[in-house]
Amino acid sequence: MIHSWSGKSLYQTLSRKKTFTTETKQEKDKLKRVLTIFDLTALGIGATLGSGVYVLAGTVAKSIAGPAVVLSFIVAAIVSSFAGVCYAEFAGRVPKAGSAYIYSYVAVGEFIAFIIGWNMFIEHTIGTASAAKAMTNYLDSLLGDPQKRYMKAHFPIHYRFMGEYPDVAAFLFLMFIALVMAWGVRKSSTLNTVFTTFNLLTVGTVIVSGLFFVNISNWNIPKSEIPPGVDGGEGGFAPFGWTGIIAGAARCFYGFIGFESISTTGEETKNPKKTIPLAIVLTLVFVTSAYSIVASVLTLMWPYYDQDPNAPFPVIYENLGLPVIKYMVTCGAVFALFTSLLGCLFPIPRILYAMSCDGLLFEFLSMVNEKTKTPVIATMICGVGAGILSSIFNLEQLVDMTSIGTLVSYLIVCICLLVLRYRDTNVAVQDLYSNSDDCKTYKWYSLLNRKVTDTDTQYVSRVLILIYTFNACVFCISMVNIDCYEGAFQFPLIIAIAVSITVSLLSMLMLYRLPQAIENLAFRVPLVPFIPCVSITLNLYLMMELSFKTWIRFGVGLVLGVFIYAFYGIHHSLEGKKQRAIKNEENKNTPRISS
Repeated sequence: MIHSWSGKSLYQTLSRKKTFTTETKQEKDKLKRVLTIFDLTALGIGATLGSGVYVLAGTVAKSIAGPAVVLSFIVAAIVSSFAGVCYAEFAGRVPKAGSAYIYSYVAVGEFIAFIIGWNMFIEHTIGTASAAKAMTNYLDSLLGDPQKRYMKAHFPIHYRFMGEYPDVAAFLFLMFIALVMAWGVRKSSTLNTVFTTFNLLTVGTVIVSGLFFVNISNWNIPKSEIPPGVDGGEGGFAPFGWTGIIAGAARCFYGFIGFESISTTGEETKNPKKTIPLAIVLTLVFVTSAYSIVASVLTLMWPYYDQDPNAPFPVIYENLGLPVIKYMVTCGAVFALFTSLLGCLFPIPRILYAMSCDGLLFEFLSMVNEKTKTPVIATMICGVGAGILSSIFNLEQLVDMTSIGTLVSYLIVCICLLVLRYRDTNVAVQDLYSNSDDCKTYKWYSLLNRKVTDTDTQYVSRVLILIYTFNACVFCISMVNIDCYEGAFQFPLIIAIAVSITVSLLSMLMLYRLPQAIENLAFRVPLVPFIPCVSITLNLYLMMELSFKTWIRFGVGLVLGVFIYAFYGIHHSLEGKKQRAIKNEENKNTPRISS
């Protein structure tokens, strides 16, 4: 069937929104609702409390932030919490599987939703591969690199854009996790809970044992005591200054991305409208506390400039002459990274399942096994794909490709939240105003003083959201590039920063004055529009800090997704079929006037 698209019809097609009014009871019960608040919090902690504790803290402390890595984690937690509360409200609004994909489908439209869903699929697949690679690297290095030495000797890879050798262990680990997840969500949740328990016991062991070796002077090491040839900055608590703290926060930010796996479980959770938001908040509070305490103990036990970037705690305990605790922490770290791996892989098949159920991806991806009540085919495809990536690329290459997807998802969720908060939900008021001359010639001051949303306030809110986002983008680009120029060349950027800040603040103030939709929600983001707007700016700023190669990789994956949507999704969309059926029914019922 060949479609003839006009500009208006194309816009209507790309912006069609998901509705749930025609769902049947059978569709709602395809996935089994078995997860509780305890299961979800354990899933979030397991997915988040992994490499951030056992690898990231030492890496950032050594060469980026020093002992101020504690502040870096706190700054990263604040940034993540802004996105986290937006996720929490959306989870209460839309208790369905799919995370930011479903949220954007309901709020913005189908095309943006597909882009976000596709982007999340790529991001989580690469993130899963990098988690598997980190775990095998950690374990292999502690065992004396047996796999690395054997594979490089017998099966080396001689391509620069790939790893040095095929990582068979990472592939096997991923296939095992995929099989457990395909077996059943209750089994994978139980395994996650067991591993998370080991992880928490390990974190507790680190904190308690570290208290006996705390040396306050390690937070105030003068520059003169730093060994020559070591890049220790200026010494003290923040040896690399505020710039180092922010750079460390940008790196630590990725230690908090696991909480979004909670929001993908809407169809497998008991009472999702209350359980999911609470689980997200509890996860962020707990993980932030754990990161800050562990980072403090780490930098107080041993000088920051002498930290091992790959396995800091085992090396510290080896230097302190505590081999028993070293092996305890090593085993706990492996369990923690294993749990992080499970949390990374968990959302991927559910994203594919949700998109396939909506007709935007191939139908076989939504097939649910009768016995396990899980999307087995989608789970195994995700496991194989992530396993191949982890086996042929090195950790640095994988990490470089993981960040932009998360930031884009956070950005869209915050924009969607603003769109929903200011939408017109009062049909009666809309009808009253629709024929009013005052509505057609409204004044700005009267709009900003209205108490109830209508079509006019909805339109103005979306214009203001667009203006704010554009100016936030200008501000972030100017801030990232201002240090690259000197003298007169900085002047245009300074002007751009001043103008963008002024316009952003004005648009935020005007949004604040507009009426918001009155809705009965289990959880609402406080201080709207301040929190979503600040989150938009922070996410954009971190996106602008990414390398040019990362943007190229993102563009390639995005183009591939657009092709899939253009040649398959747009024609097989369930919402599109609903709209065409309604239109055909209307055409049948419309009486024809004979000439």
